[in-house]
Amino acid sequence: MKYILALDQGTTSSRAILYDETGRKRGQAARPVTQIYPRPGWVEHDAEEIFETQLAALRLAVEQSGAAPCEIAAAGVANQRETVVLWDRHTGRPAGNAVVWQCRRTADMCRELEAGGHARLIRQKTGLIIDAYFSATKLRWLLDGIPGARAAAARGDLLAGTVDTWLIWKLTGGRVHVTDVTNASRTMLFNIRTLSWDDELLELFDIPKAILPEVRSCSEVYGLTDPLVCGLEIPLAAAAGDQHAALFGQGCHTPGDTKNTYGTGCFLLQNTGGAPVESGNGLLTTVAWSLNGAAVYALEGSVFMGGALIQWLRDELGLIGGAPECDRLAAEVADSNGAYIVPAFVGLGAPHWDMGARGVIAGLTRGINKRHICRAALDAIAFQVNDVLDAMTRDSGIPIPVLRVDGGASASEPLLRFQADLCGVPVERPADAETTAMGAAMLAGLAVGVWPDIGSLKGLNPPGARFAPEWSAGDAPVPERVKTRLREWRKAVERSKNWLG
Repeated sequence: MKYILALDQGTTSSRAILYDETGRKRGQAARPVTQIYPRPGWVEHDAEEIFETQLAALRLAVEQSGAAPCEIAAAGVANQRETVVLWDRHTGRPAGNAVVWQCRRTADMCRELEAGGHARLIRQKTGLIIDAYFSATKLRWLLDGIPGARAAAARGDLLAGTVDTWLIWKLTGGRVHVTDVTNASRTMLFNIRTLSWDDELLELFDIPKAILPEVRSCSEVYGLTDPLVCGLEIPLAAAAGDQHAALFGQGCHTPGDTKNTYGTGCFLLQNTGGAPVESGNGLLTTVAWSLNGAAVYALEGSVFMGGALIQWLRDELGLIGGAPECDRLAAEVADSNGAYIVPAFVGLGAPHWDMGARGVIAGLTRGINKRHICRAALDAIAFQVNDVLDAMTRDSGIPIPVLRVDGGASASEPLLRFQADLCGVPVERPADAETTAMGAAMLAGLAVGVWPDIGSLKGLNPPGARFAPEWSAGDAPVPERVKTRLREWRKAVERSKNWLG
């Protein structure tokens, strides 16, 4: 029996799962990652903690499995995207905290780029819109904001990368400085048509190419883990941004296949095949993955606050003890009683892209209690996904027969039932909702021959639950009750926009 190790480094935790060649989990572990909020709208992580928690999860998962190191064929990395780390190539010490994808500190820089007329160039080359979400302005901020960083970079003393790059560099004892095409495609520095760092964009953002990693495919051996670091020596054979890994792990290998991950945020991706599809409706064009020298592309809609909204109810408001209580309370009421939560805590993502938006709770009356607030929170997640799904269908022209879902909040049946009824399409959750880790494992296993081809991956993660809508988007008019809810939701969204003016 061969085993594949998946390292799934996310925004709020670092996870490791060991799979056997049938797709069965043999060991798993997770460690939380501290969220750092130095100022309103700023989000940071301690890069050393990212690595230490990932390493601890790796060791515990292997220990739980009982697998011998020689039985582990390879490891694959999936990671929170856009988050940037800058570190000293000699000592391995971070130059400062990692700037997280949610961080809005570079919003003004982005507005200046827009005012300078650079939006079209960036859109054409990268498939992205100008937003503080992406890595380029974060990296420029680190180079300009950390004393001495520019001079150190010029001397060749600094390296930079997204979280995949940082983990691979650390796990290999500083021998391998690489990224993959999916993570590169989220930086706003990468040309998704030539599949290379773009010199014009590097000049625009004032980023020296020498600090950036080599770009590789998603499924190949990058190097070996350092036994002095990890306690074992195995091939690191895959890397992909978490949402791309989830798309692959959901079996969305055919153009038109669509998935949504309910994680910290919500991320809806649709496989569009071997050519990029430009969006006219506020979505992003991105690289889905690359295998055997061929790139597959995707349309993506990113929602910044998904499951993190439930976390907010628990940690900041103290309204619930956890997600199960939120589900229970929400299920005790028929609807939100006219309340709507727009969780634009760090702005609005797709399809609105408003960096100045901020969260609102609209429609409050004296009759609203915490059950209605819990219901409104779950509804808000579904409404945001529906907005993206509508835009995606208009862009691709492909009706979506089923929405495949995963992520922590996909455990919420009230959420998925409302999602199905709101969208008018079935919602399907796999037997194992850890599809990000599964995707990383699949990509690594393909690289080392545990599975010979994509076709051999079928059946590794079969469907679990299916939630049927009460109406069909394909052959029926939208019910009046759904129209009313959508109209009120859109009114609430408008209230949240341009708050910072």
